Amino acid sequence: MLYLKSLVNVLDNSGAQIVECIKVLGKNPKNCARIGDRMVVVVKKAKPIPASLAGTVAAQQKLRRGDIRHAVVVRTKQPTQRPDGTQIRFDDNACVLLQPNTTDPVGTRVTGVVARELKEKGYNKLVLLAPRSV
Repeated sequence: MLYLKSLVNVLDNSGAQIVECIKVLGKNPKNCARIGDRMVVVVKKAKPIPASLAGTVAAQQKLRRGDIRHAVVVRTKQPTQRPDGTQIRFDDNACVLLQPNTTDPVGTRVTGVVARELKEKGYNKLVLLAPRSV
């Protein structure tokens, strides 16, 4: 479960590396995010933009420190109960940044595994980009 001020790893190639949760979107009364929930995040650490790309279209699409975006949670350390009775738990908390007002990811690649609950919640493109869903 991810709460306000939780630091989360980013799995896509959008330029952000670590983000901080500033708002959990949804109907959960505890304001905690689980796998498949959307949240509003701010970029805390990003990859530097090389000087050779300065001013180009590629540099404008990269995220910088302080940018605010929506994200979907794809992995959590907290065990999650599945309908068949099994539990799944990952080693870290991770998310993928989303385009504004859509369910499409910002990046073109997703590194690492994602939970298969995302497909049930309508994030089909994100599951297709991931190398593996567990």
